[in-house]
Amino acid sequence: MPIDNEDRVLAAGASAPPARGPARSTLTTLVAMIGITAVLSLGREVFLPLAIALLLTFALAPIVSFLRRRGVPRVVAVVSTVAIAFVAIALFSFVVATQVATLAQNLPTYQSNILSKIHGLREAGAGSGMIERLSEAVQRIGIELEKTTQAGTAPDMPKKPDPMPVEVVTHQGPLDILKGVILPLVSPFATSGLVLVVVIFMLLEREDLRDRFIRLVGYSDLNRTTAALEDAGKRVGRYLLMQLVVNTLYAIPITIGLWVLGIPNALLWGLLAMVLRFVPYIGPAIGMLLPLFLAIAVAPGWSLLLWTAALFLVMEFISGNVLEPWLYGTNTGLSPLAIIVAAIFWTWLWGPLGLVMSTPLTVCLVVLGRYVPQFEFLDVMLGDEPVLEPHARLYQRLLAGDPDEATDHAEDFLQEGWLVDFYDQVGLPALLLGEQDRQRGLIPEEQRQRLAQGALALVANLEEIAQEENEEDDEAATDEAGTADETEARELPDGEGRRLLCVGGRDEVDDAVAAMLAQVLGVQDAEAFAATHADLAPRRVGELGLAGVDTAIVAFLNPRSLALARHVVRRLKRARKGLRVGLLVPVPANGEAAEAPFTADAVNADFVATGIAGAVIDGLSDAPPVPLRLPGRSIAKLRPASRRRPAAAPGKGAKAKKGAAAKAR
Repeated sequence: MPIDNEDRVLAAGASAPPARGPARSTLTTLVAMIGITAVLSLGREVFLPLAIALLLTFALAPIVSFLRRRGVPRVVAVVSTVAIAFVAIALFSFVVATQVATLAQNLPTYQSNILSKIHGLREAGAGSGMIERLSEAVQRIGIELEKTTQAGTAPDMPKKPDPMPVEVVTHQGPLDILKGVILPLVSPFATSGLVLVVVIFMLLEREDLRDRFIRLVGYSDLNRTTAALEDAGKRVGRYLLMQLVVNTLYAIPITIGLWVLGIPNALLWGLLAMVLRFVPYIGPAIGMLLPLFLAIAVAPGWSLLLWTAALFLVMEFISGNVLEPWLYGTNTGLSPLAIIVAAIFWTWLWGPLGLVMSTPLTVCLVVLGRYVPQFEFLDVMLGDEPVLEPHARLYQRLLAGDPDEATDHAEDFLQEGWLVDFYDQVGLPALLLGEQDRQRGLIPEEQRQRLAQGALALVANLEEIAQEENEEDDEAATDEAGTADETEARELPDGEGRRLLCVGGRDEVDDAVAAMLAQVLGVQDAEAFAATHADLAPRRVGELGLAGVDTAIVAFLNPRSLALARHVVRRLKRARKGLRVGLLVPVPANGEAAEAPFTADAVNADFVATGIAGAVIDGLSDAPPVPLRLPGRSIAKLRPASRRRPAAAPGKGAKAKKGAAAKAR
């Protein structure tokens, strides 16, 4: 179809060069992020304790608030909460250190079992000759490499003497020895003390720190800044506390099970499993490997290894599918890929502690990107929410010529919604995006044809779902889980015994809209068939088979098609007397107005609907058809003034009519 004048104007306006402000702002933000990363890496000794203190503050703040609501003074609530937390951490560290020392003493006693299993594996491989063949291959490769090295040496060149071993001996005084021994021991305690002090002061001055942060970064938009702080505190604090509860409930059965199975130092493996589950994905696997290795060393057979593996797998299944959804859900606001990338980044930046803190720190970054426009790319890259709206994603898939993936998205929607809802909320808005791009001259003819063909293929792929909805009985309509939105499709009128025509008004994309409408009418037991816009040509209207058709509905995605719609309505009403003719004209999401009011009276239509559901309701209505209004001027205006008959005077009756007739003769 050719582009209208209005479309050319819009296309000309759309061709203006874009502003460079956003790109420059994004580049500045990226440079700033690189600089911040460098500072965090260089200042690791300073920023790592601060990050630990910040996360502990987020985790302990709900407990302090709980005590404050119970009337406990602020200082008492803060000091008691922090003291309990650090005593628990110290006790945990002491138990782990004790268990590790005991394990180190007992390892030599397991050497015989490990050697016996290695010999058993070697004998199993010796039966097939695999180990011998591998050993011979390695020896041959070594011999060939040695020959090549000797051949490359000139015969007259003297051999280089073997290097003389040198041992560096440093003379340290007593003070240097004390520094080398004491400083490594004191450093963790100094860091822990610093974290302890920072956490106490952060909790005591929490409101003051919040106000200062708002004054620095968000004083001009208090609403957004307040929402960001609340979201960050809720996400991180709830995640850390609930994750601690989940990990504890996971570690207790692991500890008891390993003790029953006879695995040494069961308490150590339970505590390590609790801590390592803070590490996403790989943490539980690491916590399982060490007890499995010990199961190999303890028992001469393989049954203990299998029972230990079964214990971890069962507990991981229960924790991931029962405990986490029950307590807080598995949603942290991060995509799975973002969690893995964040773990790699924070491990590279801050080592093992960065790995443990990777998820809560990345949650803070996502919250920052969600509320600060300059860092929006963080939310887009790391967040788990879809970055494209459903109708935009459907439009993109149809433009790419991939109706199969579009069907997958539609089926995901239809697991909880109805077909009419999908077409009204996703299908029509997606095709409207294509119509708006066509008006601006942004979509070539080839892509427009691909869009129309993809939409028709989508409708064909959803035919089975339409049949399933049609076959559902009335009892399923009153499902106890149904809501007002979910039951909208079932509240549409029954179309049994009705015959309707759905036809595109202007181009192939309108034909796809007509096919969607016909499919929904079929769900309502109406006999509906779809036709194309080419069938509305003056010479082909008679071939539509309008005999027995109650209502014809014409779809127009272009709101500037008022004149064409008026001609189409008149043409259909002339083709069959008494035919009800309605229009389906969706309203664009941006509120783009038509060139004139698109009303039923303006086009002589029986109704004008803006959605699939409205078109079904109006199309199956029992309202009588609107009479056809003939266009043009009145007969009196077409005749010359000299030939007009004078109007009879009122009240003169038949004599006046006779006199006027005689005078005319």
